[in-house]
Amino acid sequence: MRACLFSGGKDSTLALHKAHEMGIDVELLITMLSENKNSYMFHYPNSRFTELQAKALGKRHVFYSTKGEKEKELADLRKVLEENNVKTLVTGATYSKYQADRINSMAIELEIEHIAPLWHIDPFEELEELARSYEAIITAVSAEGLDETFLGKRIDEDIIKRLETLNRKHGINMLFEGGEAESFVLDAPLFSKKIHVVKASRSWDGITGIYAIEEARLEDK
Repeated sequence: MRACLFSGGKDSTLALHKAHEMGIDVELLITMLSENKNSYMFHYPNSRFTELQAKALGKRHVFYSTKGEKEKELADLRKVLEENNVKTLVTGATYSKYQADRINSMAIELEIEHIAPLWHIDPFEELEELARSYEAIITAVSAEGLDETFLGKRIDEDIIKRLETLNRKHGINMLFEGGEAESFVLDAPLFSKKIHVVKASRSWDGITGIYAIEEARLEDK
């Protein structure tokens, strides 16, 4: 089984597309639903709406729950991979050695081919491609300089410039690999339909914020 660890965010979605360009036909999307919003491994905000993305992609999709406890959550992922007889796993890892080392180690043990098309990608290269061909929005912020004005905003040229400024000023990772922010993809080249957010809410405590999608549907492009 060829699978993608799919959060619905910019990295896993772009990695899926890159795998497609490499001739890898991903058959299954795996979304881990973490009970811990500070999970070291898995995406948190709006993960349940990956179901719409899977429909737009025409891919089989499964949800698995995890408490999101450090290290223990890896056992949950291992179980998922074994249950689905995964032989090839695509992930959206970019720079996180913590995540990459653990998935690589697990892949070796389970004799799984781990493919990370975005590993050490130039941040500007990724962001420019997203701005040009994808509709990806920022759904959470948690870093100095990232405030409530970023919530729900599409990653476009203006946002890229703002991130570049914050990178110089505060040293934030422009791809959010350090947990600075989270994202969600509403449209992508392989989507047959796009996602329309019907209802959403913003929360901001002065330090962190979340753009929570409450209702969404698929629409024709």
